[in-house]
Amino acid sequence: MAKVLLERKDVDERFTWDLSGIFKTEEEFEEAVKEAENLANEIEKEYKGKLNKPSTINACLNKVRRLYELMTLTGSYSYLALSVDQTNVDNQTKQMKFSNFSSSIMSKLSFVESEIIEADEKIIKEAMEDSKDNAGFLKDIIRQKEHALHPEVEKALSALSSTLGAPYQIYNRAKLADMDFGTFTVDGKEYPLSFVLFEGQWEYEQDTKLRREAFNSFSKKLREYQHTIATTYQTQVQKEKTLATLRGFDSVIDSLLFPQKVDRDLYNRQIDLIMEHLAPHMRKYAKLIQRIYNLEEMTFADLKLNIDPDFEPKISVEESKEYVEGALSVLGEDYLEVVKRAYDERWIDFVQNKGKSTGAFCSSPYGSHPYILISWTERMREVFVLAHELGHAGHFYLAQGSQNIFDTRPSQYFIEAPSTMNEMLMANYLMKKTEDKRMKRWVLSSIISRTYYHNFVTHLLEAYFQREVYRIIDGGGSVQAATLNKLKRDSLEKFWGDAVKINDGAELTWMRQPHYYMGLYPYTYSAGLTIATEVSKRVLNEGQRALDDWKEVLKSGGTKTPVELAQMAGVDITTDKPLLNTIDHIGSLIDEIVKLTDELA
Repeated sequence: MAKVLLERKDVDERFTWDLSGIFKTEEEFEEAVKEAENLANEIEKEYKGKLNKPSTINACLNKVRRLYELMTLTGSYSYLALSVDQTNVDNQTKQMKFSNFSSSIMSKLSFVESEIIEADEKIIKEAMEDSKDNAGFLKDIIRQKEHALHPEVEKALSALSSTLGAPYQIYNRAKLADMDFGTFTVDGKEYPLSFVLFEGQWEYEQDTKLRREAFNSFSKKLREYQHTIATTYQTQVQKEKTLATLRGFDSVIDSLLFPQKVDRDLYNRQIDLIMEHLAPHMRKYAKLIQRIYNLEEMTFADLKLNIDPDFEPKISVEESKEYVEGALSVLGEDYLEVVKRAYDERWIDFVQNKGKSTGAFCSSPYGSHPYILISWTERMREVFVLAHELGHAGHFYLAQGSQNIFDTRPSQYFIEAPSTMNEMLMANYLMKKTEDKRMKRWVLSSIISRTYYHNFVTHLLEAYFQREVYRIIDGGGSVQAATLNKLKRDSLEKFWGDAVKINDGAELTWMRQPHYYMGLYPYTYSAGLTIATEVSKRVLNEGQRALDDWKEVLKSGGTKTPVELAQMAGVDITTDKPLLNTIDHIGSLIDEIVKLTDELA
C-alpha cells in the first residue's frame, strides 16, 4: 500500500546521499565560490584582449580548466541539495544564488571563446599542437567558428543564461512544488497521490479500478496546469529557435544536433525506423498484457502492467547490492570498486520524500565522485534502474580518471549507451542464474517493460512529438496546450494503432517529462540502447575482448565522436543495420515471453 510521503528531515539518513564528498561544510562551499570568483577576475584581467598567440591561449585555458572544476563542484553541490527537496527555501536560495553567480562568471569569461574563435585558424592549430589537454576544446572552437556571434552578443547571452534557463526551472517548480495531487477515492477508500507515487506505484497497480482511477485523478491535476506548462514550453522552444536563427542555422533541429556531433540522418533514422518497425512488436506485447489481465479493452493506463506481478520479488536496498555487484563484476575490479564505494560511501539517495525530484539520474562532478538519485520502491525492477544509473557513474568515473575536464563528456547521442549497457548485463546475469521458466519470463519482461519500453517507446514517442513541435516552430508557428495535446495523442495513436485505446488524459503525457527542456535528448535513449544491445551481444559471443573494447570506450570520454566511439565498440551506426538488429532482438524477446506464457498457462 502506498505510504504517505515523509518530509526530508524525517527520512532514514543511511539511505540518503552524503554531499560532504563534494564539500564537507557550507563554509567550504562558500570558499570554493569565492575562489572561482577570484579566478574568473584574474583570467579576465590577465588575458582579455590578448588571446592572439598559442602560448597565451594555452596559459589562459589552463586556468579556465581549474575554473570549470570549481564551477562543476559548486554547481553540483547546490543542484543536488535542491533535487532531493525542491520545497526547501534554503536550497532554493542557494541554487538561485549559484545560478546568478554562474551567469555572471560565464558572461565575464565569454571573451575566452569569442577571442579564440576570432583568432587565425593557424594560431589555434599551433595551440592545439602545444597542448594535448586543450586540444579537444580548441578543436570544438574551430567547429563553432561559422556559428559564432559578435563577442558582445556572446557576452550578453552568457549574462542571460540564468534567465534563458528559466523555463526548465518554472516547469520543475510547478511540477514538484505547486502541484498537489492530494488523494483519490475508490469504493469509499482514500489513497494518496503524487508524481512519485503515481509513476512508482499506481501505474503498476494490478487492481484495474485503482490503477485507472489513479490515472484519471493524476490526469485531472495535470490538466489544471496545462496552459501554464504549455506557455513555459512555448517559451523554451521559441528561445531555441531564436538562438538557432541568430547563429545561422536554418532549423532549430540542426542547431540542437550541432553540439551532439551527429547529422540529421542519424536523428531521423532513430525516430522513423522505430515508429515503423517496432510498433507491431509492441502491439503484440500490449495484447499479451490484455490477455494475462483479462481486460475487456487495453488502454494507455494499462501499458505499465507487469507480465507477472505476483512473481516480482520485493528487494531491500541491502539485498540489491548482491545483484548489482554480481551483474557488473564482468566489467573488472576497477569498475566493481566504483559500485562498492557507491553503496558504502553513500553516493546514492534511495529514499522517497516530499519535494524530491522524480525519476532517477546520475550527476558526476569532476574532482569528486558520482551521485545517484533514485526513489527506491522495494521492487526488483529497481535493480535495473540502479544498474542503469551506475552505468553513468562508472562511465564518468573512468572517463574522469583518464581525461581532463574539457574531454570527459561525450556527445549526448552516446550518453545513454553505458547506462543501458548495464541493464543488458543485469539481464544476462539474471538469465544465467536461473532455469526457472517463470523467473526467465520475469527477466525478459522486465527488459521489455523497463529497458526497451522506457528507451524505445516512451522516449521514442517523446522524440516523435518533439520533432513535430520543432517543425511547427521552424515554420514560424507556435504551440499551445490544445496543439500539444493533439500532437501527443496523434503520436500515441500512430504507434499503438487499434491495439491500445488512448484514453482521456494520455494526451497530457507531454507534461510529465522534463526532457523537452534539454534539447534533442529523447531520441538519444534509443540511440544509446541500440549501441548497448549490439555490444552486449558481442559480450555474450566474444567475452573478454568485447569487454576490454568497451572499457576503452568508457575511458575515452568526449575525445571522439559518437560514430567513432561506436566503431571502437564494434558497432557501425552510420547504417540501418544496428537499429534493425535491435528491433528484431526486441521482437524475439517478446516472442519468447509469449511462448513462456503459453507454457506456464
